[in-house]
Amino acid sequence: MSLIKYEPYSLLDQLQREFLRSSNFSYSQDSSNDDNSNIEVSDWRPAVDIKEEKDRYVIHADLPGVQAKNIDITMEDGILTLKGERATNKEEEHEGYKRVERVYGTFYRRFSLPDTADTDRIEAKSKDGVLEIVVPKQEKVQPRRIEVK
Repeated sequence: MSLIKYEPYSLLDQLQREFLRSSNFSYSQDSSNDDNSNIEVSDWRPAVDIKEEKDRYVIHADLPGVQAKNIDITMEDGILTLKGERATNKEEEHEGYKRVERVYGTFYRRFSLPDTADTDRIEAKSKDGVLEIVVPKQEKVQPRRIEVK
């Protein structure tokens, strides 16, 4: 019996890419309009939630089993890149398993940040298998209340 890699979310990922393509906060795009970056270089894709708040954007990435030292976050030309690796214990890879759904190996995600992002103040922390990236908005973009006299 051979092991089969189970990927239940591949269709949902495609739908999410199509949906996010039209939003302000979307996957980065090279010369094409599709995010194919994960196809060539990733073994798996972490689930990501992106939330816009009044003064910041918050990204939560599910990275269970990934140590903080194995996560690399870079910011260049308005593109936030998240990559890393979830290590596997090679000796138990096929011992007695009938089905393997947890994926090991490298991951790679890229996001285009909106012009309102303050890329110099991005912070990230990892806790309980969830990576939180906070992208503050620029001060000049913040709404200012004008008092009527």
